[in-house]
Amino acid sequence: MAPKMHWWISLWFAVTVPVIFWDAGYCFLRPRSMKGGDLHWIWKPYAIYQDIDYIYGLKALQEGDGFPNAQSLLNVLETLLNILYLSLAHRSRSPAAPLVGFASATMTLSKTALYWLQEYFCSYCSIGHNSAFDLLVYWIIPNGLWLLVPSLIVYQLGKDISDALHVAAAAGSSLAGSAKKKQ
Repeated sequence: MAPKMHWWISLWFAVTVPVIFWDAGYCFLRPRSMKGGDLHWIWKPYAIYQDIDYIYGLKALQEGDGFPNAQSLLNVLETLLNILYLSLAHRSRSPAAPLVGFASATMTLSKTALYWLQEYFCSYCSIGHNSAFDLLVYWIIPNGLWLLVPSLIVYQLGKDISDALHVAAAAGSSLAGSAKKKQ
């Protein structure tokens, strides 16, 4: 049975692939990707963001904070799962596609929740210096998308997986009932 297709899930996974690779590149190539670095031209918008979120800034780099690169490595793994989902869903129409998409979205959601919780438990140590406006526009809204959309994907693909399991269970009990009748 081919998986249900949800255009918005495929769109999210397709659009986030280059975004995540771009973000990971910034983190892995610091300080060259930062303001003043020879590769900064590729990541110009980060000139603002590295001052909004110190995890992306000079402070974390100088302190040897491993979180940005650990997060980026997980981002790359999630993105590889996103690519696998797109291939399974659109090329081979594999029934495994929803499971792969569910796993990837769960990873994204969990990692993003950890990112937010880290800020809460360190008393907003990386973002607390911002004005309410800057925090809303440059941190809460963009990072909130990484909570909202993966939550919706987890819900939708979880429902699809559950529905498929119910269909399979019903078919299995129907077959078992037919087999007993033949005996």
